[in-house]
Amino acid sequence: MKHNLFITTEGRLLLSGIALSLLLIFFIIFYAVTDLHTAEILVLVFVAHTFGGRAAGIGLCILNGFGAFPTILYNFYIEVLIVCFTYAGFVYSTTNYLKVEWLMKFMDRLAVKALEQKDKIEPFGWIGIFLFVMAPLPVTGPVVGSIIGYMLRLRLIRNFSATFLGTLTAIIIWFYCFDFLEERFHMIQYLFAAIVIIVLIPYLKKIKNFIIDKADKGK
Repeated sequence: MKHNLFITTEGRLLLSGIALSLLLIFFIIFYAVTDLHTAEILVLVFVAHTFGGRAAGIGLCILNGFGAFPTILYNFYIEVLIVCFTYAGFVYSTTNYLKVEWLMKFMDRLAVKALEQKDKIEPFGWIGIFLFVMAPLPVTGPVVGSIIGYMLRLRLIRNFSATFLGTLTAIIIWFYCFDFLEERFHMIQYLFAAIVIIVLIPYLKKIKNFIIDKADKGK
């Protein structure tokens, strides 16, 4: 089966994720040479999205003067990249093709989150996935949404069309909401800070344990 890895749908998605990642690395290196500040923002936005901070990534772009099109395009690009990797990884781990311990643990956590929402979304099918991904809630997002679609046995094109359309709609809404606050009330700094804190709260214990573990190893 190994030689058929990239012939499967999941394999092609994995290849797409790799291609998108290489393109992203190219642009970050390009901006690191020509505009270091922009390169730093691109990296920070990517990190925000990997922690589930869709709104935080958009807020970073707005605070640093990115326009509507670059902000929406880049944040959507990052979400698509992440979904390509996580969806392929989830399918391969559930079929026992990949048996990497840390990856399986991560996918198990995603499966638990998806199962918690699956029964609520199942009666609504495509529109349920779309609304779930679009909703600005901590447990929502394209990664979990695409996995729910897989559990509901939606065809890939239906699953991803709902997932990515919901993602794009959410990003556009977040951008114009933040832009409205920035132009009229200058409140986005405070709202952005609150969002960052909310995103980081679930990871504070892990960060603390990581720091303590590193400190113990350094003794």
